[in-house]
Amino acid sequence: MAKPFVAILMGSDSDFPKVEAALNVLEKFDIPVEVRVHSAHRTPDATHHYVKDADQRGCAVFIACAGMAAHLAGVVASLTIKPVIGVPIDAGPLDGMDALLSTAQMPGGIPVATVAIGKAGAKNAGYLALQIIALQDAELQKALLEERQNNAAEVLEKNQALQEKLKAR
Repeated sequence: MAKPFVAILMGSDSDFPKVEAALNVLEKFDIPVEVRVHSAHRTPDATHHYVKDADQRGCAVFIACAGMAAHLAGVVASLTIKPVIGVPIDAGPLDGMDALLSTAQMPGGIPVATVAIGKAGAKNAGYLALQIIALQDAELQKALLEERQNNAAEVLEKNQALQEKLKAR
């Protein structure tokens, strides 16, 4: 059986510098990823075909990234029952607020998990996809837990260094 993969869709190639944060997270944990440019409005047939095909080939989670009021995540969610994570991209005159609202305001029964606007949201989308996949993968659970513990240790070390610096004042 093939390893489950994550499909990352973005409405425009100009979104990639922000979307790349999700890709980096998934690659760090050796999760297969497919990245595509598909617009909900400019390429609806190609978007539909890709989502249906990826779903059948074992996509575990879809990450849909779009700016302005584009509704890529909603379209993807309408085509699959797999988890869809929407990343609002900070673009256009409203700097992502329109994308946030169009991603978060889904009708009942067609959920889209929505993360923060922009690069931080893309990074969290990668981690959320990992956590979803880890529900069925004990090794990945262990790796995620280890990373969290390492991150906590780094924060505590930084706090200790700060406390020593403050004492020396």
